[in-house]
Amino acid sequence: MVCLITVNDPLTPFHIAVQVRDIDEARRFYKDILGCTEGRSAAHWVDFNLFGHQFVCHLNPDLGRNGKLSSHYNPVDGQGVPVPHFGVVLRPQQWSALAERVQRSGVEFVVKPYTRFKGQTGEQSTMFFLDPSGNALEFKAFQDIEAQLFAVGPAAH
Repeated sequence: MVCLITVNDPLTPFHIAVQVRDIDEARRFYKDILGCTEGRSAAHWVDFNLFGHQFVCHLNPDLGRNGKLSSHYNPVDGQGVPVPHFGVVLRPQQWSALAERVQRSGVEFVVKPYTRFKGQTGEQSTMFFLDPSGNALEFKAFQDIEAQLFAVGPAAH
């Protein structure tokens, strides 16, 4: 199989759509806590700029006012990592600023900010938390994204 993108190609924004229980609640979380800017919207969906990527929240009324999506948790580096999850790989300075912003907001972390795989291939800063609807988010940072993001090495557990 031929890969359509090589490591030398510039990155293009991804698009992801998730379900939420309440559009206004999602707006408060993604705008006020994560600092995303809002794009287009309608009564049942809203676009956000998530660090340059198109992130869309779609209302799922079946979740109910207090409903939450559930995740499965897999062990990674001694932590329970929620699956599925999504997020963005950031530069270390962006990651630190976001970690401080989320901590100040009072959002409870699933995995508190820390450095995973210390001294190993793939060493990274990471943090996991849930949005109000239960969507699991991971934000990570590498000291050298280009060299470390797809580096091959032994898996750490």
